[in-house]
Amino acid sequence: MLAAAPTAARPAARAPEPGGAALSVRGLTVEAGGRRLVSLPALDLSPGATLAVTGPSGAGKSTLLFALAGLIPASGGRIDWGGEEITALRGAARADWRRRQLGIIFQDHQLFDEMSALDNAALGAAYAPRAERAALRDGAAHWLERLGLGDKLAQRALSLSGGERQRVSIARALAADPPILLADEPTASLDRASADRLIADLAGLAGTRTLVAVTHDAALVARLGRRLEIRDGAPAGGLADA
Repeated sequence: MLAAAPTAARPAARAPEPGGAALSVRGLTVEAGGRRLVSLPALDLSPGATLAVTGPSGAGKSTLLFALAGLIPASGGRIDWGGEEITALRGAARADWRRRQLGIIFQDHQLFDEMSALDNAALGAAYAPRAERAALRDGAAHWLERLGLGDKLAQRALSLSGGERQRVSIARALAADPPILLADEPTASLDRASADRLIADLAGLAGTRTLVAVTHDAALVARLGRRLEIRDGAPAGGLADA
């Protein structure tokens, strides 16, 4: 569960620049095995906006999210984040863009079991320029402490509960204070009280990061304010107020 930020010991993570990054999607399609998984004609978000992506299981919500992250290649169309067309980036250039601009909260955690909670949360430091590594590790420690894992920094991920593993994933996504945060069912492994505290934290990021969250959690949908419903890989109408 979320705990109060520490008053000493470790420096707080640096404050993110205001604004986040604008999102523009045009004619996006994702196909696999001859089947169209996602079809999104258009989507625009202003910098610092928050959006909940909802819909039934298997509707294509996570596929859309991973396409927005550049983790799944688009079959057609374009995605622009902050004026940069990520659908035109390849290989190392796309990976570098993700490192600089994006934090991702995975539903299945994506942790290394034999690594400590802190090493997992600070994993991005291994790929960052040397001058950024200490700040990134401090940011990871800050978020682990804030998420109630300050006493488990050295504990192996294998020994953590499902909810604790999810909190490590969240700390990793926020460690570098990215302008873009994408979340796949971020509250799914948390009890209600912990989920509500996380929702308050995510809602508090509005205006400083652009946040897109796939979720079935009605409380998170309500706090994010805007909703895009996906059915059979396509929008069921336009953006709506939650």
